[in-house]
Parts: sequence; structure tokens; C-alpha cells
Amino acid sequence: MSLESLPLDPAIVQKLSGVTTATLTTVLLKKGLRNVWIRGTQPLQPGQPRVVGRAFTLRFVPAREDLATPASWGSPISTRAAIEAMPAGCIAVVDAMGVTDAGIFGDILCARMQKRGVAGLVTDGVIRDMAGVLGTGLPVWCQGTAAPASVNGLTFVNWQEPIACGGVAVFPNDIVVVDTDGAVLIPADLLDAVVEAAVEQERLEGWIMNEVNNGAVLPGLYPPNEANKARYEAWAKTVR
Repeated sequence: MSLESLPLDPAIVQKLSGVTTATLTTVLLKKGLRNVWIRGTQPLQPGQPRVVGRAFTLRFVPAREDLATPASWGSPISTRAAIEAMPAGCIAVVDAMGVTDAGIFGDILCARMQKRGVAGLVTDGVIRDMAGVLGTGLPVWCQGTAAPASVNGLTFVNWQEPIACGGVAVFPNDIVVVDTDGAVLIPADLLDAVVEAAVEQERLEGWIMNEVNNGAVLPGLYPPNEANKARYEAWAKTVR
């Protein structure tokens, strides 16, 4: 059964928009989560902005000739129908099983997603119609491009259910952050704790970088010893 899409507090989006995926992996590691970086998700083009949103999941399985046909694109269970269920601000996260010789979405589907206000597309597969997709302005993270359509290698089966994408378990309404390093998943139940810790980690690392630029040595600074922690806390009180 598909799960309802939940909104994401704009304040959370704003905070996470200032946090790198590298920082998030460190914060999640400290909370015991190692497998949160979605493999095979690289920005389709340089300069894409960092994007934050709740995961709207889509799932493909291996192609079966009686189901994976061009006629299936008009089925009630299709990528077209899934796109019409996507809320504004979500990130479409697509389990394409790592298949790289069949493009899951092309320019028309990406254009419709962009018109619906979808924040981005993340997949462990590939897209097609690259020039047209780039023209839509939809931020895409994937493994690259392929001319053949999805039905050449995949069968679409459902949306808004748990999936595996790039070796990571993704549940509907988990939070995804994507930037130039790829895509990181934040479990929905850990969101508040992760945001608080991540914002603080970014502030700390900004202070450390300033110290390094001023000639400070790394031992005792990164990570900070007690003396440097005290110096940082004194500084942080002036900017929080």
C-alpha cells in the first residue's frame, strides 16, 4: 500500500540547505548509521544546487516481456501516474536496480516533474534524452545516460513504498539531501536530532577552517581538544 506524502517544514529545508552531505554522513555515523550514502548518484551537470526534500519513492524490477512494453506507459500503475502523485518539494528517489542501459525518465517526464514543483530526481539508474532533460531545469542525480527506454531493461511496479536505491534502504518520507558529493538519506524519525547536530557540526568546522587559514596546526584542533573546545564555545556564543 502506498504511503501518503508528508510536507517538510521549510525551516528544516533552510537549515539543511546549509549542510553538506559530507557533514551529514559524519553526523549519521556518530549516531550509528553507516549505510546512508546512495551509491551511483552523481549530479547530471556541474553546478546543481544542494537540494533537500522528502523522498517520494518509485520502484522498478527486472523487465518481463509481457509487462515491460510501450503499452504499459498508459497503465494506471506507471511512471506517468506516479509523477501525478508527486507533491511539490519532494525528491523522487527511484530504485532502478543499478541498470545503466535503459533510461528510466526522459525529457517529457522530467518536464512534468519540474512543472509539479518536484525538487529533484535521484536514481541509481540512468536517464535518457539528456539535452532535453537538462533543458527542463530539473536537478538530476544518476549514473549517466542511455538512449533505450526503461522497458528495454526494467518493469515499473509501484510508488511510495520502501525501496533499495544505490544499496540504501529508502522509505517514503525519509529526508534526502543531495549536492556535488551525491545523495544522503536521513531517516525520518531521526530528522530533528540530525538537523541540530549537523548545523552545529557545520558551525564547528567553519571555525576550524578559519583557524587553519590563520596557520593553526591540526593536532588538538581537528578534532578539538578541551582547550580548543573552550575557545570554540566562547566564539560560538557570539554567533548563535
